[in-house]
Amino acid sequence: MRRHVFADEAGDFAFKRGQNSSRYFLVCVVVFDDCSIGNDLLSLRRELAWEDLPLGEYFHASADKQAVRDRVFAFLKNYDFKIYAQILEKSKAQPQVRTTSVRFYQHAWLYLLRHSMPLIVSSHDELMVTTASIGQKKGQAVFSLAVEDVLNQTVRLPRDKWRTAFWPAASDPCIQIADYCTWAIQRKWEKGDSRSYDLIRERIVYEYDTWSHGKKHHY
Repeated sequence: MRRHVFADEAGDFAFKRGQNSSRYFLVCVVVFDDCSIGNDLLSLRRELAWEDLPLGEYFHASADKQAVRDRVFAFLKNYDFKIYAQILEKSKAQPQVRTTSVRFYQHAWLYLLRHSMPLIVSSHDELMVTTASIGQKKGQAVFSLAVEDVLNQTVRLPRDKWRTAFWPAASDPCIQIADYCTWAIQRKWEKGDSRSYDLIRERIVYEYDTWSHGKKHHY
């Protein structure tokens, strides 16, 4: 079976305390056995347009109006998929883990896939990993290489049995689903707001606070 993994991240790479800096950085993946949910999400979008709801260029949880978010989360409740999320409290990251944004991003992926990959794919499967592009196009290559490196370390499949893609969220509705799930988890951790999180809670297989037992904050 071919497993389809779509990934997104939330939070920033500012390692400081401030109103505009996130406390946490998250990497989140959603796993589907097929991508038909993406086609159905496009059908929902057309229905919402007919109902004259305020839509952006694509579904994006942080930018969408609440009426749109309500409909998307209600839609997601009807589908069977799995969510895996790694939570990193940035102030607990040791300096060597955050020497650069790319290094920190790669560590987040490594923590996530080291523990979740055995749950996602078996030796008889194929794997397609599609990650939301991050930052500007010029800088995307280094983040893409970081993910490729982690996959090389964690995927126990022959190299011809797995593929990667790095696309803008607007290009694939399944990335937009990953965005919605990531946003819901981030809201719980950053804001203590579990309203949207509760709607996807049953789909979450793995959600781990990386340094939950750590006491030392480095800034």
